[in-house]
Amino acid sequence: MSLESVRAFFTANAPDIAVIETAESSSTVTLAAEAHGVEPAQIAKTICLRVGDRIMLIVASGMARLDNRKFKDTFGGKGRMLDAEEVLAVTSHPVGGVCPFGLPAPLPVYCDMSLKQFDEVVPAAGSTNSAVRIPTERLAEITRAEWVDVCQ
Repeated sequence: MSLESVRAFFTANAPDIAVIETAESSSTVTLAAEAHGVEPAQIAKTICLRVGDRIMLIVASGMARLDNRKFKDTFGGKGRMLDAEEVLAVTSHPVGGVCPFGLPAPLPVYCDMSLKQFDEVVPAAGSTNSAVRIPTERLAEITRAEWVDVCQ
């Protein structure tokens, strides 16, 4: 279902972007970089966080780490990562395939400035062996993401 919701999202919003499925897992930054022939930093990882009662997605470079101080200053509280069951419930995507596409209900999406070093990034596409290659600015545009600086 998750991969299909991502395909439906791209059919509706960016029909020129193809979902790429690989035989091998791309569920970690390292595996995804190997599977798609890019450096790990070019993988756009999606992190599902809760601040108080707000749930949000942060899309960042594969090698970036959340900076707690920057995050708290930006969002007014400490971010807590959702567990695997919660992530699946709110995104419909399993951990390792989480992305800001094809969500069952709208969630705020934030793209970290760490992505701006690349013209094109490779985020997951709803399963542990799927991804898309997408221009960085287009990723932010089609997900209606706001740019933030919350990573080291």
